[in-house]
Amino acid sequence: MRFRNLVITTAIAAGLAGCTNETLDSVNLSSVKNKTEYQLSSKMVSKMSELGMQKTSPILLRIFKEEGTLEVWKANTSSRFQLLKSYKICAWSGKLGPKVKEGDRQAPEGFYPLYPHQMNPNSNYYLAINTGFPNAYDKANGRSGTHLMIHGACSSSGCYSMTDEQIIEIFALARDAFKGGQESVQLQAFPYRMTAENMARHRDNPNIEFWKMLKVGYDQFEVTKRPPQVNVCERKYVFNQQTDGSFNPSGQCPAMSTPPALQVAMANFEKDYQRDYQKSVKKFDGMVWYEPSEAERKAIVAEQRKGRELAYAPTGTSLDAGKLMKVSDLEKRLADQKEAEEAKQAALIQKEALEKATRAGKAVPVPQQSPIERPVQQAALQTAPAQKSFWNLFSKSEPAAPAIAQPSAAPAAAQQPAAAQEQPSTAPQQATAPAAANPQVATAPVAGGETAPAEQPPKKRPFWKIWGN
Repeated sequence: MRFRNLVITTAIAAGLAGCTNETLDSVNLSSVKNKTEYQLSSKMVSKMSELGMQKTSPILLRIFKEEGTLEVWKANTSSRFQLLKSYKICAWSGKLGPKVKEGDRQAPEGFYPLYPHQMNPNSNYYLAINTGFPNAYDKANGRSGTHLMIHGACSSSGCYSMTDEQIIEIFALARDAFKGGQESVQLQAFPYRMTAENMARHRDNPNIEFWKMLKVGYDQFEVTKRPPQVNVCERKYVFNQQTDGSFNPSGQCPAMSTPPALQVAMANFEKDYQRDYQKSVKKFDGMVWYEPSEAERKAIVAEQRKGRELAYAPTGTSLDAGKLMKVSDLEKRLADQKEAEEAKQAALIQKEALEKATRAGKAVPVPQQSPIERPVQQAALQTAPAQKSFWNLFSKSEPAAPAIAQPSAAPAAAQQPAAAQEQPSTAPQQATAPAAANPQVATAPVAGGETAPAEQPPKKRPFWKIWGN
């Protein structure tokens, strides 16, 4: 029985040995009464002591997108930084490359100072630390964006999102460092670990020149294990530069120089790097790295979302979702993706057009035929009485002007538009007007249904002709 218990105990210990520190130090949030005053575990404090670190000594954060890793480095008694703990980033949005504008879903890349006022204990994402984007470099290059955080809840739209159990530890580490007197925590956000092999693998990426600039600061930290002094001039980063002038992010760089000891150390580092880089270029000759989309990274960890809240949206790493491919294979894959995207857009356009046509059809009334059709009669035109000539003023009468012939009702109705004939008449029928306005003039029928003036009586002679023949 004792042997059996020993075997079981040994098996459990072996299983725990295979776990990461993150599993061993996982936080039970249900027991946390005040998340902003959470105290680090005894195991974490013991590890600090083993590495020669004080609880309140300065820290530094490093992020590697492609690997999906956030590292916490902490200063030891010699003021050099050592890796304290690595966390797996639960979610980050976009692809490799810097954030350029608001709404592009890109997570920032670069060097960002984090100050105490950027700590947000009242975040909607459990706890948050604002990255400070845009920094001086971003502003000088016209980049825009707001509220780019390191936060909990495992849901990202331009942020680096951790689990709540992770962010409560990171928040506590930063809080204790600020209590120890650290003015700002340096955040270094990289697309990947900037080794010679990774730089060769991504050498054809459009962002490679930007990444080469970041690599200068990356390399100096790798050599010195101290946060580089970061400045910006001529819209570019400069690291550990000595000058008597001042730095203007958009202006010309002042006269500056690299400290001699650092210059020697970096020269030796660069020599080894170039040797390894050339080997890597030969290794990847004819090959190119396929950078996966955010959707493709989410697809490989879709199983992790089952049974969780809808907002919980982890993303896999680019290393797991990406692929090293032949150039011809990548070109074919990109062409297929483009064709699929064009087909998708065409389908959306067709759908929108159909919906628009449907809405327009519903808005147009359908013409209805009148149930009652009434004849429309045109009123006869009435002529005005003719005026007498001035020399006939003294005559008793003057022949009236002939009446205007009225067309028959049938032709008039035939000339009406079809639409007018369909509409019911709302006016009462009018009687036909008299044929002539002057009652003294008689009319006689003529051929064709028209009327003509009847024979007139003889005219009376003017008074000055009474005595004449």
